[in-house]
Amino acid sequence: MPSRVRISVRDLSKTFRQGAREVPAVSAVSLDVREREFVAIVGPSGCGKSTVLNMIGGLIAPSAGEILVDGQPVLGAPPATVGYVFQKDTVFPWRTVERNIALGLEYRNVPAAQRVARVREAIALAGLQGFEDAYPATLSGGMRQRVALMRSLVIDPEILLMDEPFGALDTHTKLNLHAELLSLWQAKQQTVIFVTHDLSEAITLADRVVVMTRRPGRIKQIYDVKLPRPRDVIHLRETDEYSREYSEIWHALGEEFRAPTP
Repeated sequence: MPSRVRISVRDLSKTFRQGAREVPAVSAVSLDVREREFVAIVGPSGCGKSTVLNMIGGLIAPSAGEILVDGQPVLGAPPATVGYVFQKDTVFPWRTVERNIALGLEYRNVPAAQRVARVREAIALAGLQGFEDAYPATLSGGMRQRVALMRSLVIDPEILLMDEPFGALDTHTKLNLHAELLSLWQAKQQTVIFVTHDLSEAITLADRVVVMTRRPGRIKQIYDVKLPRPRDVIHLRETDEYSREYSEIWHALGEEFRAPTP
């Protein structure tokens, strides 16, 4: 039996104003994301990937179209079931690792004993034991991103929106975080929408890859990733199956990089 649709996007468009000028960013995007599905969105820089994610998360109001999360319209603040991991380093420098991760639980008035237990579990899952009292300035970029990820996961979101969270990291750190994210997702089974400019990252992580056109961004094609799970993020890239997936999707994505700028 097919899993239920958690996120439904219908004819979504967004136009920004720059003085008297209108800049169409996204046009007529329609997409369904099902329960426990991991969907990656790729496309050229400026095609509206993050804009789509921000509209789904309730951070930006659409100019036209409809977004439903569990059948309910997204109007302003996102539902409590949704967690968000941003592209930029969003950990608070004045809070320790432990207190950064606990932030969402504090906002939800989770009792102290439960809060301590859940933060301790999150720290163990992210391999951050021994750094509970460390401040972000003493951590590597990869460790700070783990803190940001666990701050979103500790509140047990059923839906996770991720906006290029590993884009600024080196390849080695990124691959380590891919492995950690897949392990966490395998255990928690959230519904995930993951925006990235890195096709290799999208194929490594996702069940489906959504390819967007140049601005104004439209959905060009949606690919089912046929690679079996669980995935070894290192060995995977050495396989013929990965090469075939990459070549097929790159054919569509590469056309958008070659297209003239509007």
